[in-house]
Amino acid sequence: MPTRRHRHDRSLPRLSRGLRLHHLIHDPRRRIRVTTRNRERARPTPVRIGIVGTGALGTDLLCKVLGSRFLRCVLFAGRRPDSPGLLEATRRGVPTSIEGIDAVLDHIDEIDMVLDVSTADGAARHWRALEPTGKSFIDLTPAKLGKFCIPVLNLAECLELQYASMVTCGGQAAVPMARAICDATDGLDYLEIVSTTSSASVGPATRANIDEYVVATENATRQFCHTNETKTILVLNPAKPGVVMRNAVAATTSKKIDLDLLRKRVSEMETKIRSYVPGYQVVVPPVSSGNTVQLTLRVEGLGDWLPDYAGNLDVISCAAVALAEERARELTW
Repeated sequence: MPTRRHRHDRSLPRLSRGLRLHHLIHDPRRRIRVTTRNRERARPTPVRIGIVGTGALGTDLLCKVLGSRFLRCVLFAGRRPDSPGLLEATRRGVPTSIEGIDAVLDHIDEIDMVLDVSTADGAARHWRALEPTGKSFIDLTPAKLGKFCIPVLNLAECLELQYASMVTCGGQAAVPMARAICDATDGLDYLEIVSTTSSASVGPATRANIDEYVVATENATRQFCHTNETKTILVLNPAKPGVVMRNAVAATTSKKIDLDLLRKRVSEMETKIRSYVPGYQVVVPPVSSGNTVQLTLRVEGLGDWLPDYAGNLDVISCAAVALAEERARELTW
């Protein structure tokens, strides 16, 4: 592995805590029972993580992995030698490389799980190279090469999969609320998601993958909400200082909407999501007008690496860590 150049700096700001998602696993047979005896056992050996992609999202993901007792980053690999993320990883004592996926393949026996934060095209190439190795692959790009994972909706179904797609930031934030609307009616005719985020928090990789972002989010909406007609709109707001991510979810239906049931479902969903995305909040509860119902939510970041307003990136990195940690628990407990 690449040589560590600096010791871990213990004076660094607080990192995000390990996430606890046991209550999100819907199959009771797979729940982990934490007993006094379990607590007294030695700490589990962390699962070894390789991160591909050293941009803003990749660096934020690195911070969250470093804050987990179930995960240990053993390689942070990118392509740009001048990447601020590589410098930060080196400062924190994490082995780095500018050889990208080639570095991961060179040290594949020392890595248990790969998290890809590159581009849709890059992730597709990386997955083709890694699939034969059998290593777990969590894709944070909109490459949509396999099953979508939104932890609050289908975490248990994704634990045994080698590949899992984290959809998009808008998908992680808004699709659960779209599902809550779906659960409160007998069927939706149309579902629309409008994600507004700060332009400053949208890097070159995301800008290059706007079409893939829209397609992946709409595919996930159809999959989880059982509606054929859906639309995703992404708005990049250039305001300074940056605006916190907001998502408006609207749906039309010819069936009766049970608003009391919907508000209950939305509240339950919000509570579960906040267990792994603390900055998640429904700011406009469900309201209806005729055959249309809508709600608004916002996501504020934890500030591990990105500004607080970059909730659009925080929500997907939190979701990826949630999946990685639960897979790690399966391996170590």
